[in-house]
Amino acid sequence: MSRFAFRTLAGSGSLRRIMALVRKELHQLLRDPGNLAVCMALPIVLILLFGYGLSMDVRHAPVAVVMPHDSAEAQGLMAGLRGSGTLQPVLVRSQAQAETLLRDRTVDAIVQLPAALDADLVQGQASVQVIVNGVEANRARLVMLYLQAALGQSAQVALDRQGSAGVGSGLAGTGQVGIEPRVWFNAANSSTWYLVPGLVVIIMTIVGAFLTSLVMAREWERGTLESLFVTPVHPVEILLGKIIPYFGVGMIGLFLCLAAARWLFGVPLEGSLAVLIGVSMLYLLVSLGMGLVISAVTRSQFLASQISLILSFLPALLLSGFLFDLHSVPTPVQVVGHLLPATYYVELLKNLFLAGTPWPLILRDAAVLTAYAVFFLLIALRRTRKRLEG
Repeated sequence: MSRFAFRTLAGSGSLRRIMALVRKELHQLLRDPGNLAVCMALPIVLILLFGYGLSMDVRHAPVAVVMPHDSAEAQGLMAGLRGSGTLQPVLVRSQAQAETLLRDRTVDAIVQLPAALDADLVQGQASVQVIVNGVEANRARLVMLYLQAALGQSAQVALDRQGSAGVGSGLAGTGQVGIEPRVWFNAANSSTWYLVPGLVVIIMTIVGAFLTSLVMAREWERGTLESLFVTPVHPVEILLGKIIPYFGVGMIGLFLCLAAARWLFGVPLEGSLAVLIGVSMLYLLVSLGMGLVISAVTRSQFLASQISLILSFLPALLLSGFLFDLHSVPTPVQVVGHLLPATYYVELLKNLFLAGTPWPLILRDAAVLTAYAVFFLLIALRRTRKRLEG
């Protein structure tokens, strides 16, 4: 920024011009139903959609249990499946009936109990066949894990009841090693706690990059932005007049997400609220800067919408670690993901919501977001000044 820019901003009329531009932008925002829908209605829809409609958990999965002979041990295994909280056993008498239910997607898995279950358990040689519908791979994996845990625990209870605790169980596959699982940083073991913090990133990206690029590109198309350049208004004041209103809209979206996370979905906030708001402001500046750069380069609403969708929204949704862990993707995708500012914001939010306030991570990621914000805002200022001089 030049010395002239600083002198202009420091002048007594600069603040009045900026406030006038802010009022003008707010007036246009309130008059445009499309902008209002993106600013206010879309965040609410996304909160409800992701919070209630998107879940990676398995609840009440139906399982067909083929039980050739009724016995106390078989009933004990059935009771163990019912008591798991995630499985709903359906008793059938034949393998053919169970396979029909699996093909019809009525059940997610088949559990085939052996005819000599009692004797096999005593000898530690019980073998239970489990068939899982693998069409949905993630659900199949979770159902298999729940079945292994429930059957292993039920088998051990049956062995203890028979006084054969020293005999290993062929169901659990863990011998006599006692496992006491504990889940840190997500006590409810709920995917909603994992997804809702990432939803904040999506809303901030939509308001910051997508909406700002569209609004600015529309002004370039209509020529209203060029008309401002013939006035005493400096490009810095123009950019501030654009940033301030949408910064406020983005903060409203943030507080809507925080309220929904706490009171609708019960997501805890283990870290500092002040730090969360601070890093959210940083990311919002990054998104606003990105939107200003896109609009200054394209000067077309159609191109701005397409480019902002490809460069900001989709990467924030798919490559930031919002929906899946980046450690599980190929190395080239990891490299691309770590080039995105949204990745660092997602990491900050998930830790602040669920783990607390890990200062080394916060300082590192906040520094990255600050660098991105300065970079994009300087590029936007330079492109706007070049358009003015051209």
